[in-house]
Amino acid sequence: MANTNSRIPIQDLPYSAGLMSQSCWFIEFKRLIQLIAEGKSDDEIRHECLDNNLFGYAKEYRAKRVYGYLTNRAKILDESLIHLFIEGDLATQKLINLIAILRGDRLFFEFVYEVYREKAILGQMELEDQDVNVFFRNKGNQSDVVENWNDSTKRKLKNCYLNFMADTGLFRTENKVRTITTPIVDNRLAAYLERSGDHALLVAISGVA
Repeated sequence: MANTNSRIPIQDLPYSAGLMSQSCWFIEFKRLIQLIAEGKSDDEIRHECLDNNLFGYAKEYRAKRVYGYLTNRAKILDESLIHLFIEGDLATQKLINLIAILRGDRLFFEFVYEVYREKAILGQMELEDQDVNVFFRNKGNQSDVVENWNDSTKRKLKNCYLNFMADTGLFRTENKVRTITTPIVDNRLAAYLERSGDHALLVAISGVA
């Protein structure tokens, strides 16, 4: 299922609002990756996820929906990254899930790279609502696609981005204040990202120049 040979570079992806329909789904993603690591075929994985209700959803339509999103996410990972996921600690696994999401969504990647990373570099460790709003306003000025999204879509995407980052540990929230907490990236994961041509992604999540 995993295949990055034909992966489109992040900067060549079109802007999309597709993430507003998704969540981190870390537990589900981990179960799916474990099946891939065990060498299960696509049919076997589908059987486990849907027929055997691996995700534990009460509604079949929800299981199918999440399965569809997560199989697409998993295809962005190659064998090396899957191996790192299986061997990694919880923090590393959550970062790899985030990396898969970022690899498939240009606008979210640009938000992490241009906003989160820049604030961390400057030592401005509070991630404010206005930072997100300014980002979307600037992107709207640069792209007709983003400009034409309605306010509801933009609001859902803002919440989605922040939820992904919070779930991964890129910031902590106390008394409604979001404080950036740049992760320590496992050396093997960092080396993998460099070899894979993902230096920009590595510095984005690390919050470094």
